[in-house]
Amino acid sequence: MSKRLEDFIKTNRAEFDDLEAGNDLWDKIEQKLSPKEVIPKREAKMFTLNFVLKVAAIIVVVMGAGFAFYLKSEQNRPVNLATINPEEAKQQVQYASLVQNKRNELKVLAKSDPELYKEFSGEIAKMDSTYKKLNKDLATSPNQEFVLRAMIRNLQIQTEVLNQQLQVIEQFNEMKKEQTHENKNI
Repeated sequence: MSKRLEDFIKTNRAEFDDLEAGNDLWDKIEQKLSPKEVIPKREAKMFTLNFVLKVAAIIVVVMGAGFAFYLKSEQNRPVNLATINPEEAKQQVQYASLVQNKRNELKVLAKSDPELYKEFSGEIAKMDSTYKKLNKDLATSPNQEFVLRAMIRNLQIQTEVLNQQLQVIEQFNEMKKEQTHENKNI
């Protein structure tokens, strides 16, 4: 059957081409349609270069702020000293508590001579600021074990200085007692 249809179309081709629609046919159809039925042609939306650059700038600023926040939070996170070297971490904790105890002793003994305490605390404050700087540098240092050793050495020096200061204050207080005792005997 399809062969017969093909043959029919081939033999009568000229007659089919003769019945072509006119050019004004689509205009007539469009006029007959009601305005509600006319579908407006959609225009392709094109983004301007200005719009694309604004969006790209916003993305860059947001990503930069996020990265800066990430870096800041990484710096503020304390370093776990035990992961660097557990033995030295124990030493650091011991010396830090020893320094704190010596400072407390110094405060108690310094009530008798506040000027001497002020001078001593100035020296300790300098060493403490160095220790805090080392502690801050520990997070970003490529050789954390070296920085940890420097922190321990700083605490050892602080301990030695505090011991010397305590001895000086005790000797000073003993001299005061002896002088007052001698003055009473006279």
